[in-house]
Parts: sequence; structure tokens; C-alpha cells
Amino acid sequence: MLDTSDFKRGLLIEVDGKPWKIVDVSVNSPSARSGNLIVRTKMKSLLDGTVVEKPFRGGDKVGEPDVEKRASQYLYSDNTFAHFMDGETYEQTQIATDDLGEAGPYLHDGIEGVHVILWNGAPISIELPAHVELEITDTIPSIKGATASAQTKPATLTTGLVVQVPAYIETGEVVRVDTRTGQYLNRVK
Repeated sequence: MLDTSDFKRGLLIEVDGKPWKIVDVSVNSPSARSGNLIVRTKMKSLLDGTVVEKPFRGGDKVGEPDVEKRASQYLYSDNTFAHFMDGETYEQTQIATDDLGEAGPYLHDGIEGVHVILWNGAPISIELPAHVELEITDTIPSIKGATASAQTKPATLTTGLVVQVPAYIETGEVVRVDTRTGQYLNRVK
């Protein structure tokens, strides 16, 4: 059992028999009249991706979900499923593309660091690496002298994801993108 004092971003917990990932947590100190600490959480369901806010009282206990993370390789997606191969057993797993949520646009051939999350032995979602490297397929031409300014422009990547990049970046270059925020990090040389 986990105590509310253990809560932090990224922690997996079980509430009402379902697995959740804590996205954000804040603690409200007690007022003069009330001695209970309030721990406010924003949680994302690992089953359907819904995000809810839920307060807990200080000292409340929650369960640890029976989840397992397996290092996997992304193979391909069809109209209904994304297919992954387990890095140890070489067994293939499929997850409905609708269940991928915001992770879909970051998946590409050869991506490393992907983990398939299994709950009670069944695949329910994936966990992406902190960043991915993708090639720019379309952006407006670079602007001369833009290296010293903070101008940005939209760029379409190989997976269809659109990110804001510095004005000096050109089509065909490979960039590193943060999978948690969707923001450009740097150019890959």
C-alpha cells in the first residue's frame, strides 16, 4: 500500500480497482480549524486516458497496481492496432491505436526506449522515452540571419506531428522533440 506522502509525478497507483498515473500533485496545508492535510492530484487513467482531479486526505492509503513495463520495439500500425515486439521474448503485442492517445504521433520505425504497460497480463498502454528524433518533412524556407533571434516557425515531422522550431531549421534536418511537452529540444547533427 502506498501512502499519500509517497505521491509524486509519474507514480502509478490503483484507485477503485483501476490503474492511474499521477500527472500532478500538490499539498494543501491544514487550516487552523482542520488538522487534515489535503493532497490534490491530477491522475491519468492507464485504461482509457481520461484525466481526473482527485483530492486525498493526508495519510490515506491507495494500492499499487499490478502493472508490468516491458521494453518493446515499435513495429508498425494499421487502421486498428499498433504492433510492438517484446525485447526479451520476441512476442508481438498489439494495442488499439485509439488507446495510444497522445503517444501515437511520436511512434516511428526504429524508436528505442518504448515500454508496453501490461495490467494483469494484458497490454493497456505504452510509455515513450523522454525524447524522440524525427526528420522534418515540411517547413517554410530558413530565414537568413535568424540564428541570433528567437523566431520560430511550424515544421511537420515524418510522423505528421507539427512542432515549432527555430527559424534557421530547414526541411530534411533531424530534430529532437520532448515527448512529454511536444516541444522542440535541439537539432541532431
